[in-house]
Amino acid sequence: MEPHAFRHLPELQGRLTPPQASGLRLTDEVLAAWDAQARQQGLSADWRLPDDVVERSRQAVLAQSEGCDLWVFAYGSLMWNPAIHFDEVRRARLADHARRFALATTIGRGTPDSPGLVLTLQRGVGDCEGLAFRIPQALLERESRMLWRREMIHGSYCPGFQPLHTPQGGVRALVLSANTAHPLHRGGLSLDDTAAIIASAQGSVGSNRDYLDQLACQLDLLGIRDDYVRCLAARVRPHRAAQDRGG
Repeated sequence: MEPHAFRHLPELQGRLTPPQASGLRLTDEVLAAWDAQARQQGLSADWRLPDDVVERSRQAVLAQSEGCDLWVFAYGSLMWNPAIHFDEVRRARLADHARRFALATTIGRGTPDSPGLVLTLQRGVGDCEGLAFRIPQALLERESRMLWRREMIHGSYCPGFQPLHTPQGGVRALVLSANTAHPLHRGGLSLDDTAAIIASAQGSVGSNRDYLDQLACQLDLLGIRDDYVRCLAARVRPHRAAQDRGG
């Protein structure tokens, strides 16, 4: 990641996981390791979508990109661990959507016996603030493959293009919103239930509460206020204190 990529947000330089250090850049080798772990955990062979299904999704969506650079909206772990090479990052706002921990995970931040929760993007009152990354056309084929493998591994998101507002002007960006019909979708969880899951779940990538902590830290760094995330973090703290006491 070259310094010029951070010209709009210099405070982010050194605060993003480099692609070569990311466990979420799903190269063939990393994906094979995930498959091996899934087998060890007793997951069925179809725990993830077949490669050809993921590739058809990628090609169908990118056919709408008009051969330009690709902007990608980041509202969850992409905000600190994008796992892609990019030429520019901006603050960005998506209208009429909200981030919610409403997607179960049985391998990254949880296990089949104790699933964790990761973020989805759902239509709701207010706007969602995050980041927009620009992948240059020259890197689009390679980097979009990495992105699709990561985000569409279960088919639990609906990828499509939506307008974003950025301080430097509007952009048309790839947005990964919730697939509410997916079996891993967990809509309607209360804050207390969500907090209890996040406080205890642990997976191959790390603990679920670390995911929440990293999100909260990145939002604070950027000066983004998200009342849902703040309330959720406050409800996780008592669980953490009880765990630290061994209770």
